Amino acid sequence: MKKYLSAALIAAMAVGYISVGGLKATADAVERGFVSVTTYANTELPPDVVEISIAVQTEDSKSLQKATEENKQISDKVYSALSSMINKNDGDFVKTANYSAAPVYNYRNNKKELVKYEVSNSIIVHTKSVKDAGKIIDKAIALGATNINDLNFSVSSYDKQCDELLSIAAKKAYTRAGILASSAHNTLAGIKSLSGNCSTASAMPQYRMLAKNASFGAAVDSESAGASPIQGGVIKLHANLNASYFVK
Repeated sequence: MKKYLSAALIAAMAVGYISVGGLKATADAVERGFVSVTTYANTELPPDVVEISIAVQTEDSKSLQKATEENKQISDKVYSALSSMINKNDGDFVKTANYSAAPVYNYRNNKKELVKYEVSNSIIVHTKSVKDAGKIIDKAIALGATNINDLNFSVSSYDKQCDELLSIAAKKAYTRAGILASSAHNTLAGIKSLSGNCSTASAMPQYRMLAKNASFGAAVDSESAGASPIQGGVIKLHANLNASYFVK
């Protein structure tokens, strides 16, 4: 009986020691002081990539086949012409983004009436020849494209630029946290948490409107009238960083 009691007592003491040690370690972690800072870095870069979304829409009141054939003829001409205006060796490309062909109905007095057949083909042009954006748009419109749906400028070195800005923001965070800790008679003692992200901003709505305005007129001869005034402006790249450091 005594052997059993002694063994049980030893086991209980061991369990108690482990539990107390665990609580103490947790308490130490909770009680460690820390300082948190938020910093940022930004820059402005000229865009070196543009993506243009061009739509070819056709319709026929009686035949889906006719609307499809007409769309194919126009789309082939647009695709071929724009492919010759880009540098594929530099990563430029032209591709079909979306394609739809469907009847359009009107509902009147609980009856479905066929209005027309409508076909839409969306072509994406991706090029580093940003200066040629206006010429590309004008050529597409001249060949029968009906809409410029979107126009997006970007920077090909985004990841590299983001890394550099985050590095700058991280150095600022460490310096600022050190100043705060020193003011409270402490020193930094390691990273508690560190997170950052990058984002871009540009005046794209203005450029999109210019592109759409260009599509409303008659077909444009870019050689005689000059290319549509599409300007890339600048891309504003922002890096934000949140950092927390233990102090001692």
